[in-house]
Amino acid sequence: MIGMNSSRSNWMDNFSSKRQPLVMAHRGNRVLFPENTMAAFQQAVEDGAEILETDLHLSKDEKFICIHDGNVDRTMNGSGKVEDKLLTELKSLRALGNDSTLTSETIPTLVELSEFLPQGIALALELKTDRFLQPEVCLKLRDLLSAHQVMDRTMVLSFSLERLKTVQLAVPELPVGWISMTRLIPNVPVDLIGSFWPVFYINPFYVKMAHKRGLFTCPLDPTPDTRLQYYLKLGVDAVLSDDPGTTHKEIKRLLENK
Repeated sequence: MIGMNSSRSNWMDNFSSKRQPLVMAHRGNRVLFPENTMAAFQQAVEDGAEILETDLHLSKDEKFICIHDGNVDRTMNGSGKVEDKLLTELKSLRALGNDSTLTSETIPTLVELSEFLPQGIALALELKTDRFLQPEVCLKLRDLLSAHQVMDRTMVLSFSLERLKTVQLAVPELPVGWISMTRLIPNVPVDLIGSFWPVFYINPFYVKMAHKRGLFTCPLDPTPDTRLQYYLKLGVDAVLSDDPGTTHKEIKRLLENK
């Protein structure tokens, strides 16, 4: 199993003075802009999100690419697998807006996102490919994050415990978060656990149990606004949101009315 280390406390030290729960922008602000684009990330920062969540694939020439799907068909004006395309090919594509119109937005690289990342904002990188079962890929990710001085503000996420285990063995200083659809008991030795939101209703002691184990909690719920009052009551550490600006305002309203 994945071993715990001091990486979580180091990561959390950067955010201990911030408002709780933190807002994690799901693929940026994907309500106003195409998901996983620089426009979406920039808007999320303006919205007040403390964490930018994005997805990672690798291009044919081994570049880390911020895109959710394994192919470009759904979100871009092209077709084919990300892993079969060079960075130059991927950069020639344009993102489709929410109304399917063509925009000027391109697929960002992790380098671009890291260079943009403002001080005080964290990264949550969801590992979308089994390339992260290769230690050398994990080490390459570490080197990129270190070179851009965002290592201490980055966490990696995955539905795959095996990918997280590989990362943790190769880069023990990098916090890991497991996403689950069904896990009712937060007893997996990771740094963050994010079960599908109904779990927090089925097991109302989920957050307390997680905190006793030193786990950071964030429900898998990209449209959380109608459930925020409950999440505040439970004491979750972060909430995911497709629309971080609206979520941020609703959290503020609820806290002021306490």
